[in-house]
Amino acid sequence: MSPVAEKDRAVVQLLLGAGTCPRCVLRFCSVGSQLLYRHPQQDLLKDLQEFLRSSPEQEGPECLGVADPPCKRLRLEHQEQGAAELNHNGAAPQLPSAGDTGNAGDAGDAALHSSAGRVCNVCLGILQQFCEPDFVKKVCQKVNSADYQFTSFVFSVSLPPQLSVRERAAWLGVKQQMRNLGLPLAKDDIVQLKEAYKWIIHPQLAEELGVPADGKSLFEVSVVFAHPETDEECHFLATACPDCFKPAKNKQSVFTRMAVIKALERIKEEDFLKHFPCPPSSPKNLCDALEIQCNNGAVFVAGRYNKYSRNLPQTPWIIDGERKLESSVEELISEHLMAEFKADSFNFSSSGREDVDVRTLGNGRPFAMELVNPRRIRFSAEEMKRLQQAINDSSDKIQVRDLQLVTREAIGRMKEGEEEKTKTYSALIWTDKAIQREDIAFLDDIKELRLEQKTPLRVLHRRPLAVRCRLIHSMSSEYIDQHHFRLHLRTQAGTYIKEFVHGDFGRTKPNIGSLLNRTADILELDVESVDVDWPPSLAD
Repeated sequence: MSPVAEKDRAVVQLLLGAGTCPRCVLRFCSVGSQLLYRHPQQDLLKDLQEFLRSSPEQEGPECLGVADPPCKRLRLEHQEQGAAELNHNGAAPQLPSAGDTGNAGDAGDAALHSSAGRVCNVCLGILQQFCEPDFVKKVCQKVNSADYQFTSFVFSVSLPPQLSVRERAAWLGVKQQMRNLGLPLAKDDIVQLKEAYKWIIHPQLAEELGVPADGKSLFEVSVVFAHPETDEECHFLATACPDCFKPAKNKQSVFTRMAVIKALERIKEEDFLKHFPCPPSSPKNLCDALEIQCNNGAVFVAGRYNKYSRNLPQTPWIIDGERKLESSVEELISEHLMAEFKADSFNFSSSGREDVDVRTLGNGRPFAMELVNPRRIRFSAEEMKRLQQAINDSSDKIQVRDLQLVTREAIGRMKEGEEEKTKTYSALIWTDKAIQREDIAFLDDIKELRLEQKTPLRVLHRRPLAVRCRLIHSMSSEYIDQHHFRLHLRTQAGTYIKEFVHGDFGRTKPNIGSLLNRTADILELDVESVDVDWPPSLAD
């Protein structure tokens, strides 16, 4: 039984005669059987030839029934204007009538001769050479040589922009044929090229790679196709719809897929027919597989870090292209994670940040690191412990604890703590006038002290000018000598502690100086705790 129905005879004859590959013919005949597309193209071509040679009485109206999941469709709206009846020269096409079956065999032979060995005039070879085992092996060799860890894959494909133009031209040709034969215009949808390609390529890739295809997989295998005639074939659209094509910094050509689709939505059908043959003519060249790429979804690692140095920034300290200090917390941690996960890059984030001269003690500060496109993604708890130990052994400036793999969603809990949670500090304070123990004792009794803090002068170059209300929940003082005491503070997250001590020229009110009625300054500051219950503590 033929893979197409009798109602499709005129479409099959038209497209095969124009140089369309058998798989694209099936697409335009709305054949939704995935298995049929996987048959060798020569077998499909032979079946379609036999279908054309046979008389209508020999063919049943049914398509070959194969149960498959529903496919995505590309709906092509039909229009009734008389202009749709014109070919690219402005004349009505001369096509055989529906009852002219006497030359069906000759038409089938001509169609076979036109399609055999030629690059498809619709898919530009995508459903021909690039479905063959040799190309599949080439893709898999690229994947295997990249040395990724993965348990499934998702396959994506980027097609040359003019395929949308050729698809439109083929559809208009089919419409003209159907109308000239006096047949009703079918409302069925054609199968998308990408969909058909994946039906063919997925089983081959899965078998070669030894893992299943999964639309939700984080490991992506992508193929980027290009064609040398893209600009030439799309140029008429730029003339008809110039607003759709605007130069972009990162694009080599204005004829991007989205721009072409937008122009096709705007251009009138009669204008399209004047500039592009329907059905499309055979291309001069085959598509080129420009790139075969692999990409793993990001992996997220979280933990807490302690910073013991007063000469270490959290992130690289670079001003006007000049590095001020040789390392940073971020670099000391990322160096090991990048090497073990074999990632391309990383993004570091934390629950707040300390100044370069501030230590972070206690349980440390929560941090997370996004590792982009990692080759290795599976680590046991024991391996994470060894990685943590390697970080800790590499420097006496920092220590890391509770190092673990987390999800992207879990990182949101860390960011919540930046404004909503509390933090505890220890500050060594100097005063210009001598103090006695009883002079600072009253600080211990102050609760929920409300501050108004203008953006500090030291960060005004990178933070907007604003007045922020912050709370000092509690304080306890520790007398040292006549000019020094230590102050322990529990504050709302986001409080500028240094400015609370010295007042920042009156920009923070009240402040320790105004409370003591003397000049005060901060000599040392330590973060003793960041009260964010994340990430979960791990047993040693």
